[in-house]
Amino acid sequence: MCGIVGVTGNDNAVKILVEGLQKLEYRGYDSAGIYVNDQKGNDYLVKTKGRISQLREKITPDVHGSTGIGHTRWATHGVVSVDNAHPHFSNDDRFYLVHNGVIDNFQEIKAQYLSDVPFRSQTDTEVVVQLIDKFAVEDNLDAKSAFLKALSLLKGSYAFLLMDREQPDTLFVAKNKSPLLVGVADGFNVVCSDAMAMLRETHDFLEIMDGEVVTVTPNDVKIQDADGNPVERKTYHVDMNADETDKGTYPFYMLKEVDEQPNVMRKLAQTYLSEHGEPQIDDKLIKAMQAADRLYIIGAGTSYHAGLVGKRLFERLAHIPTEVHVSSEFAYEQPMLADKPFFIFLTQSGETADSREVLVNVNDAGYPSLTITNVQNSTLSREASYTLLLHAGPEIAVASTKAYTAQIALEAILAKALGEVNGQIVAQNFNIRQQLGLVATGMQAIVDEKAKIEDLANNYLMKSNRAFYIGRGIDHAVSLEAALKLKEISYVQAEGFASGELKHGTIALIEKDTPVIGFITQAKTAGLTRSNLQETMARGAKTMTIVREGLAIDGDTLVLPDVDEMLMPLLTVVPAQLLAYYTSLNKGLDVDKPRNLAKSVTVE
Repeated sequence: MCGIVGVTGNDNAVKILVEGLQKLEYRGYDSAGIYVNDQKGNDYLVKTKGRISQLREKITPDVHGSTGIGHTRWATHGVVSVDNAHPHFSNDDRFYLVHNGVIDNFQEIKAQYLSDVPFRSQTDTEVVVQLIDKFAVEDNLDAKSAFLKALSLLKGSYAFLLMDREQPDTLFVAKNKSPLLVGVADGFNVVCSDAMAMLRETHDFLEIMDGEVVTVTPNDVKIQDADGNPVERKTYHVDMNADETDKGTYPFYMLKEVDEQPNVMRKLAQTYLSEHGEPQIDDKLIKAMQAADRLYIIGAGTSYHAGLVGKRLFERLAHIPTEVHVSSEFAYEQPMLADKPFFIFLTQSGETADSREVLVNVNDAGYPSLTITNVQNSTLSREASYTLLLHAGPEIAVASTKAYTAQIALEAILAKALGEVNGQIVAQNFNIRQQLGLVATGMQAIVDEKAKIEDLANNYLMKSNRAFYIGRGIDHAVSLEAALKLKEISYVQAEGFASGELKHGTIALIEKDTPVIGFITQAKTAGLTRSNLQETMARGAKTMTIVREGLAIDGDTLVLPDVDEMLMPLLTVVPAQLLAYYTSLNKGLDVDKPRNLAKSVTVE
């Protein structure tokens, strides 16, 4: 959830570190810091609370170096403070460390090995750097040996980047569960927790596996496995333009990413469908799914909500029973499984810690799996049996938008492919290329009505601290995502409900002018949802309807273009995204970086 950067062998180290942190600020942003060394006995540590802009202000012109490390923090241990910010350092100022993840046994280590050591911070990270120093001094070990000894005692998740003042051009790297990459540049090397941070320096990266320790110098990268054996590994190329991660003329990334959704639909159609609309999916993947008697979709947050829509797609088009589970629950409370399960992991980043924990268990059991992700070579992509990429482009805003719609569209393509092979008439008659074209056009029509949706946000949501989204069936699935978008960036207490459930208790919360927003896109339940809205109106609610054109009546608030009922979530979610955006914007909040949240959730 935090961000790590490092560089060795470049005199512009300070600039590279700060610009890299800027690219990772969306991951975590309550504090930040850098440590740099110029190889001539001069080194500098700069830390601050707040954003990267505040770190820039604290970096004076004399701060320079050719090797350094940097970090943006999302607090897990201790309050937001300069002392708790990274990099952390040993009491003799020899070792400097940045860390993503959580050390589960840091308290035990502190009590057993470091009871006489004074601490500046409340973090688990400082325990690790003090432990490394203790082993180096008392056991007369070099930095790497002390690092390895400390690692052998740790339990939990970590991505570490360590510097030793006695080896000022060297970076020591290790990871377990948390992502970390080494970038190979021209005459220098870099380290980062996300390739996006270093795309201005290189597009060629080395994957680091759990348990490996890496030594990085300006002209060399040496990898060793958990047993100390050297590892040879080729770089992989990230085909992404650094400019793709810029906002351009947009005030916030979220708005840019909402507007990009029509093109994402077209990109998915071009990538996974032939000119005649036939799915182009790996035959081995389809055969593995065919062999299953039940699908299990695993996700967290927005990806879980996309899975709820996917369940209906797989069951309707492929006629295969499908379950959807929250990854953090499934990892430790696994239900009874079918005889031949197949697992589908939905994850924007491919690094979601809770989902990865499930995948580890799935792999141990020998079950086949598919990761659907936006990030090539991410951990869940590497470790699953199969991968399908979303091709949505970088998603920077914390509130996911285009990844959600891309996940649903790709689930539909996959369900269509599986259904055709299974001989399902519904799948064979479902012209998905045509439908995704209609979806793209419909999305564009919606985003072109921003002014109307902003007015609705102001009229319905700005003055309320509570709101409800309701719907039935697939509309209920969208109501959960709509409520999540509103609550996470505008801090309105929003809930999504199956509309028929309101009268079983929750309607007690309805009072004068409570916003209740109903999705109505399914013919067989349209009348029922309208009746439920009437029930809330009778108790003072201020209701809004988001309706597909074929079901619209006079007085509906927003009427959306018609597409197949199964794909209506791709359209209904767009006004919900914009309602959340404009509510947050007009409250004067930071749309892209809501409080307490981070983009890539790499801790359990």
